[in-house]
Amino acid sequence: MDTSWLIATLLIITFLPVRLDAQAGNKVTINSDNVLVINGKKVFPIGFTLAPSPDSKAPNGKNGIEELADAGGTFFRTGANGHPWDEQTFVTEQKWEDAAARYGMYCWLYLHDLASIKGHDTKHEAMLRRVVTQFKDHPGLGIWKGTDEPEWGKAKIEPLVKAREIIRELDPNHPLAIIQAPRGTVQTLRPYNTASDITGADIYPIGYPPGTHSLLTNKEINMVGDYTRTMMEVADGKMPVWMVLQIAWSGVVRPGKTLRFPTFPEERFMTYEAIINGARGILYFGGNIETAMPPEDAKLGWNWTFWKNVLRPVVEEVGNKSLLAPALVASESKLPIKIKDPKDMEFCVREVGSDIYILACKRGGTTARIEFTGIPATKSIGEVVYESPRKVELHDGKFADWFAPFEVHVYHLSR
Repeated sequence: MDTSWLIATLLIITFLPVRLDAQAGNKVTINSDNVLVINGKKVFPIGFTLAPSPDSKAPNGKNGIEELADAGGTFFRTGANGHPWDEQTFVTEQKWEDAAARYGMYCWLYLHDLASIKGHDTKHEAMLRRVVTQFKDHPGLGIWKGTDEPEWGKAKIEPLVKAREIIRELDPNHPLAIIQAPRGTVQTLRPYNTASDITGADIYPIGYPPGTHSLLTNKEINMVGDYTRTMMEVADGKMPVWMVLQIAWSGVVRPGKTLRFPTFPEERFMTYEAIINGARGILYFGGNIETAMPPEDAKLGWNWTFWKNVLRPVVEEVGNKSLLAPALVASESKLPIKIKDPKDMEFCVREVGSDIYILACKRGGTTARIEFTGIPATKSIGEVVYESPRKVELHDGKFADWFAPFEVHVYHLSR
């Protein structure tokens, strides 16, 4: 019997190109700790808005998205940017989604003009349904991004709720996030929770003069903690809080402004302070702003200089490949650990199996020796994570360490 035709057919089928969006989509949920869960795996989102373009190259020759993923990044914003959804947006989004799936990241797809559906607006509703239907099963899709800064923009809530209901009807597997401006109060922000599954705020403290992004009296970088706590109160324990932190922003690139970036210690402090105060995801804004790039980066389309000098080292500490990754998706510990003199100190405690992690920062004040108490029986020597060879000695459930203003220490204690 001549089976050559069968073998040839099988070979053709085997080597046919497979579209990435033909694969099963992701199931994204939020657990009782307000941690994001993707296909059963807990994830602490580390994201970028915006990321390098899908076909860009980093200075080391890698694809730009691949470089972010290799450091521990997991999300990047896509969708319409500065214009309504049109046919070209679909083409571009397909490239973003494919790149995300290829390198193990997820898209945070911005719905822009489709995030608010008024009354009988059949045109925008049809377009929203098309977007959701086309991308909901793509393995690159992580979550939807709703209207940007709606409280500040005085967006009506009902159209936002209608858009969310349409999304849920078509796609129950991807949450929707709304990020607020550093404006408003708990009372004016909380009503928008009905239109989202994830809340949060953007806050960019670094500039000349400092703190102009906020209207509050505190102009120090610890305003990140202030706004994180505000958004935690807005969320009321019912949804995750994600914070968007600074690479660059309009307050340092507009005409008449002086360009200023966070230093590594500043970016590290802001990141950890947000986490310590309850954030379950961190995104970084402004890497794509061309006027903030040196010429060599402008040719590549992203701020790789800032990435190399500041942001990559931070992402390596808290990304999905870091030593802290399991702790960042763990429950808040109920251990009775306290600080003897808590003035100007902030900390959180996480447990992973027999390991205890303490993330602590000093939000201001003066340099001081801080004593931690209430620690259960552990080994007598604790590790100061990312500060090798530094260690701390434990005696009678206590240890002490020095903190300068805006300094962060992370402790790993083993039972």
